[in-house]
Amino acid sequence: MLPRLLIALIAVGVFYIVYSRITIKSVIEVQPSPIASPSIEPSLSPSPSPSPTPKPTPSSTPKPSATPRPSTTPTPAPPVNNSPPSSGYSRQSVNAGIGTYTVDIITADLNSTRVIVDTASDSDCTNNCPVLPLATYVSRSGAYAGVNGSYFCPADYASCADKSNSYDTLAMNKNKVYFNSSNNVYSSVPAVIFQGNSARFVGQSSQWGRDSGVDAVLANHPMTLAGGNVIFGGNSDPKQGSRGNRSFVGTNGASTVYIGVVKNATVAEVGHVLKAMGLQYALNLDSGGSTALYSGGYKVGPGRSIPNALLFVVK
Repeated sequence: MLPRLLIALIAVGVFYIVYSRITIKSVIEVQPSPIASPSIEPSLSPSPSPSPTPKPTPSSTPKPSATPRPSTTPTPAPPVNNSPPSSGYSRQSVNAGIGTYTVDIITADLNSTRVIVDTASDSDCTNNCPVLPLATYVSRSGAYAGVNGSYFCPADYASCADKSNSYDTLAMNKNKVYFNSSNNVYSSVPAVIFQGNSARFVGQSSQWGRDSGVDAVLANHPMTLAGGNVIFGGNSDPKQGSRGNRSFVGTNGASTVYIGVVKNATVAEVGHVLKAMGLQYALNLDSGGSTALYSGGYKVGPGRSIPNALLFVVK
């Protein structure tokens, strides 16, 4: 039994040895397939890299220019000239000795010009009286120049609620109608009277009758010049003592008449200004918001509408 088993084991061992050699040989004899070399493509001349298209440098957007602001430079004063124009309108600076003032002035010859007063009302009026712009007075009377007239009580003043747009000084209009005659019999308010080629200034309205043969009568206060002398030095009225535009009517003592506005002056200073210009007589007119001077258009103003106006009409 043992020999058979031994023989069997020997046989198995021989078989195993033979099989192992055969297997090893077959493995050695089998050549592996060569690894294919990667094909190398012929080198191509490198294409020139395209130059990048230059991008335009964006120009900076111009900033919009700022809208120019209105100049705040004050209007230069006109040249100094103490002589009024021989005729027509002028704006000039006047050295009055107490200061230099701007004056708008219109000169007329009474030999060729008639001075009249035009009124919005046809007769005396004590409240809610009619008023007109200076330009309307000029137009409807066929005048070529004019200035605002006497003091009155403007409708926009609270103190004038029961006497709106009325005035209480003496006047005679172009229709020979006297206004406020009865309450000026004893009036101390100065007045100017025009007749023909002359003008007369009276210190008090009471010195004048009710002659309708003259061309115009207008009372107001104060008179600033008489005989070439300054006769008003100021009073307690704060309105007359403050600086503002001051309307006036005056003469050279003969046949030349002037209307105009002295700017930025008190009423007392106006006398000095007009004296420096050679005037002999001058009467202050209404001022402030009523100030207006017209010659081919407004030279000063138009100001508020007014109940009366002093006008130049060609004879």
